[in-house]
Amino acid sequence: MSKEACIFTIGTYAEWSNMKEQLYTIPLNDAFHASDECPFCFIERSIERDLLDFVLGNGSSYMESHVREATDKAGFCRNHYKKMYDYGNTLGNAWILKTYFIRTNHEMSQQFKNFKSGKLSFKSKLKKTIGVRQNSISAWLEEREHSCYICNQFDDYYERYMDTFFVMYKRDEEFRKLVKSSKGFCLTHFSDLCESAETKLNDTQKTSFYPDMFTLMEQNMKRLEDDVTWLVDKFDYRNHDADWKNSKDAAQRGMQKMKGGYPGDSPYKMNK
Repeated sequence: MSKEACIFTIGTYAEWSNMKEQLYTIPLNDAFHASDECPFCFIERSIERDLLDFVLGNGSSYMESHVREATDKAGFCRNHYKKMYDYGNTLGNAWILKTYFIRTNHEMSQQFKNFKSGKLSFKSKLKKTIGVRQNSISAWLEEREHSCYICNQFDDYYERYMDTFFVMYKRDEEFRKLVKSSKGFCLTHFSDLCESAETKLNDTQKTSFYPDMFTLMEQNMKRLEDDVTWLVDKFDYRNHDADWKNSKDAAQRGMQKMKGGYPGDSPYKMNK
C-alpha cells in the first residue's frame, strides 16, 4: 500500500470512528439536557419508536423477506404487540403475523410430534421448584415468551449507550457535571447503571462515582416524594386555592421514577 493510500485509510477510519462515537454521544447528551426524570428512559423511548418505524413504518421493511425472517425467529412480546397494534399499520401487522403463524404452527406440530409425557422423578420435582420447566411443550412456549425482536434490538442499542455513558463519564468533566446536575434515573435504569459501574470503572473511579450517584438519587427521590405528597394535599379542600407547584404531573413522573417508562404517553402512531 502506498503512503498516500495508507494516510487516506487512517484518515477514513478516524472519521468513521468519530461518526460512530457521535452516533451515541450526541443522543446521550441530548437525553441529559432534556431534563427528564431518567435520561435512559428518554433514550429507550426514542429507540423504541425508531424500531416501530422500522418494523411497520412507511419504509415497508415488513415486506422484505430477510426482515420477516428475523421477526419470525424472534417474535414479539405482549408489550410490543400492543404498541404495534396501536401504531396503526393493519397491513404491516398482518404480513408479520402471516409468516409468523406459518413458522409457529410448523414448530408446534414438531413439538407435539416429539412430545413424551411421564412421571417426574424426585430430582425432577426438585428442579421444578426452582423454575426449571419439565414439560417440553411448556419449555418451548416459555422460551418464546421471553423472545421479542424489538426487545432484542433495543437491548443491543442499550448496551452501547451504557458503555458510552461510562466512556464519557471517565474522560469528560463537562459530562460529569451534566450528570450530577440532572434529575437522576428511574430505579430500573439506576440498577443497570450500578451493575455496569462494577466492570466499567476502576476502584479509584468508584470512590467518587457511587457517592455522587447516591446523593443524586436521594435528592431526586425526595423531590418526587414531595411532589406526590403535595399532589395528595392539593385535593384537600383547604388547599383548593393553593398553587399546584410541581405536582400536576407528579403521578406519572413518580411511576416513571419507580419503574421507568412514560405512563402518561399517548400511543405512538404511524406517520401516514
